[in-house]
Amino acid sequence: MRAVVVKEPGGPEALDVVDLPDPVAGDGEVVIGVVAAGVNRADVLQRQGHYSPPPGASDVLGLECSGVIASVGPGVTAWKVGDPVVGLLAGGGYAEKVAVPQEQVAPLPEGMDPVTAGGLMEVAATVWSNVFMSADLQPGERLLVHGGGSGIGTMAIQMAKAFGAWVAVTAGSEAKLEACRELGADVAMNYREIDFVEGLRAATEGRGADVILDNMGAAYLQRNVAALAHDGRLVVIGLQGGVKAELNLGALLAKRGSVAAFGLRGRPRAQKGEIVSDLVSSTWPLFADQTLNPVIHATFPLEDVREAHRVLDESSNVGKVVLTL
Repeated sequence: MRAVVVKEPGGPEALDVVDLPDPVAGDGEVVIGVVAAGVNRADVLQRQGHYSPPPGASDVLGLECSGVIASVGPGVTAWKVGDPVVGLLAGGGYAEKVAVPQEQVAPLPEGMDPVTAGGLMEVAATVWSNVFMSADLQPGERLLVHGGGSGIGTMAIQMAKAFGAWVAVTAGSEAKLEACRELGADVAMNYREIDFVEGLRAATEGRGADVILDNMGAAYLQRNVAALAHDGRLVVIGLQGGVKAELNLGALLAKRGSVAAFGLRGRPRAQKGEIVSDLVSSTWPLFADQTLNPVIHATFPLEDVREAHRVLDESSNVGKVVLTL
């Protein structure tokens, strides 16, 4: 099968399409014949040598895909050959076939084309597990999303609005801010021009955000705590702004706030299965009636994977970049 590997860490030129043996489904696994695979920031970090796959995961890049069940392993009861599906992966998506535990597979949402669905699972599962399952965002609460124009950001806006929350975002260009507004963001702030803490306070009559979804990490830690409402929850899912920062526990205590950091890729199989199950039962009807839609910025054939990564390197995308096979 064709697959993308990184022979030496580096820029997009480090990516090569090579021939590898087809995967074989193990106990409780299925093999998906891949139609499309999403390109994520984590893939860029892996390409650069900063984000190694979990033990036992494929070295092939790719954390999500859409496709059709090609084969099933022993003990598989949920799927049969030919089923159209999407998969949440620990690796292996940039390939013609990928093996994945059956619990991490979901049916293709009704009415969604497979290429769009290639960019669905990683962002949807990340937003659902962090904003709703962990931070417990409630109707009427206020959510701040950093990186509102990203794949995760565009999905977070839609999900939060669908479940009755108020949403503010940060982004770095007017085009991205306008896209966020079109998706339903109540407030959109250019982080290059506005202090988001002050902007959020002005928009919320000084109350702040009940939940903050943060992709920056260290660089935003102190300001995120300042932006929290009382009983607010800060969830860190990315470290684009560094890994170490000083935390003012007094400020956090005064807010009765909490700070949590969650990754998705390295979670145990059972946890991922719980996330996928909850995600499907809670949101698949909303994808079916198009209340929710993955935002696709561009698609590239697998052979143009370097160009796909250059788009993410430039941060010029609004929504997802997807590879097609």
